[in-house]
Amino acid sequence: MTYNWQLAGWPEFQFSPGLLDDFQLKFLLKSGKSNGQYSGISPEKKDQLLVDILLSEAIKTSAIEGEFLSRVDVMSSLKKCLGIHEERPRLVKDHRAKGIAKLMVAVRQSWQEPLSDAMLFSWHEMLMEGNRFIQAGKWRAGTEPMQVVSGAMGKEVVHFEAPPSDQVPQEMVRFIAWFNATAPGGKQAILNPVLRSAWIHIYFESIHPFEDGNGRIGRALAEKALHQGVEHPILISLSQVIEADRNLYYEKLKEAQSSLQIDRWLTYFGEVVLKAQEKVEELIEFSLKKTRLFDTYRAQLNERELKALSRMLDEGPDGFEGGMNAKKYMSITGASKATATRDLQRLRDLGILIAGGGGRSVRYEINLI
Repeated sequence: MTYNWQLAGWPEFQFSPGLLDDFQLKFLLKSGKSNGQYSGISPEKKDQLLVDILLSEAIKTSAIEGEFLSRVDVMSSLKKCLGIHEERPRLVKDHRAKGIAKLMVAVRQSWQEPLSDAMLFSWHEMLMEGNRFIQAGKWRAGTEPMQVVSGAMGKEVVHFEAPPSDQVPQEMVRFIAWFNATAPGGKQAILNPVLRSAWIHIYFESIHPFEDGNGRIGRALAEKALHQGVEHPILISLSQVIEADRNLYYEKLKEAQSSLQIDRWLTYFGEVVLKAQEKVEELIEFSLKKTRLFDTYRAQLNERELKALSRMLDEGPDGFEGGMNAKKYMSITGASKATATRDLQRLRDLGILIAGGGGRSVRYEINLI
């Protein structure tokens, strides 16, 4: 099979002029709307909303690569990186949670800075924190082919093979120069942020410059491009949409990496960007409802009830998996079974929880209105 980097003309990708013009307009309108909603809320609520967005991106970009991290560990790490005070700081031992949190915050805080190999090496070191098996902060080396494969051992299917390692430094010099030249104000500025973001992602993934972590850093670069395109950091989580159908994502990547004609890839990625913005709107609404709930009931709730509700709401708009029951409540709060049952019934009577099922299988969901 022939890959895009092996074709004459690489890395000059080809696409139909005006293909993403409608996507650009919708993106700018949606980002303006969400930015307006964000600007109109209190600093405390802004902090929590920012944590929620970065948490979603951190969890989902890791899940795409088969890493499943603790939400509470990543959340605590994010708050520490952002300098947000926690009444009861959590001791996070998982280096992966610490590393992905550092990366998410670094991407957002450095959105204005030109891209450099030093920046990418720093991001890679964050991502590989605690990993003793990967050469962190360096381009990949060695003579073994860098392949994206799936399937059981002995029955592997090769989806893509990246350029040999000895070509990576030269490829990355060219990629970094192009990234900066196409930024707003650059010599080859691409004014459509959706187009530039999609183009950056397929270009970077085709080089695959690191031994591991290329997908997560590639998606971070796509978000950096969107921030630069509107000249301020926006609220967005591309990975939340991608992870919902990651098979389609890998299928579109594979297709795009076999040609320099990328119309289908650009259209796919443009749809990802718009769906991600819709998810942000949902998350903003969820965050505001969550705040209203605590503002309304905080004075009526005991410490156990507040702790359990906070834990349920930490799971985001998708809800607390499996709902809350007495056993989970006991685990979260340390309460006895009798106390857990009494607290849950009181939360139901207040209208905060809605009961489902019955008997020993009763479970509760939060009633956010």
